[in-house]
Amino acid sequence: MAADVGKPAMVVGIDDSEHSFYALQWTLRRFFSVADSAFKLVVVHSKPSPASVVGLAGPGAADVLPFVESDLKKIALLVIERAKDLCSAFRVGDIQYELVEGDPRNALCDAAEKHQAEILVVGSHGYGAIKRVVLGSVSDHCAHHAQCTVMIVKKPKPKH
Repeated sequence: MAADVGKPAMVVGIDDSEHSFYALQWTLRRFFSVADSAFKLVVVHSKPSPASVVGLAGPGAADVLPFVESDLKKIALLVIERAKDLCSAFRVGDIQYELVEGDPRNALCDAAEKHQAEILVVGSHGYGAIKRVVLGSVSDHCAHHAQCTVMIVKKPKPKH
């Protein structure tokens, strides 16, 4: 990574959605298709905690936590492997991959701050207003709370 010394960081947040992989691909195509990019790339996946997936209500919730944790780890590793494959296809070297646990809204803002990123890239799921209120928008949160420029990449809708 000696070649990346002094280069500003670009953090790309990914999850298991097509939207986030489109954002990663879009970023690779536009910023990392040249032999010497102006940025160092940090790809971050935030794995939810088992308790946040199961919830703490109800008897027996603690019994399923190890199984949920195992499944979440498998999904997280698949997400990172898919990102590595995509970056390899673009022949991008010297990439840092991070797997963190927690709410992706906070994890991505924290990663951008930790790496002193100039740009944080996130995909847009294209939720409507109601879903955004219920589920919470990662991109909206990052746009308001990250200490750097946030680029929200929308996957084009298929043309009929």
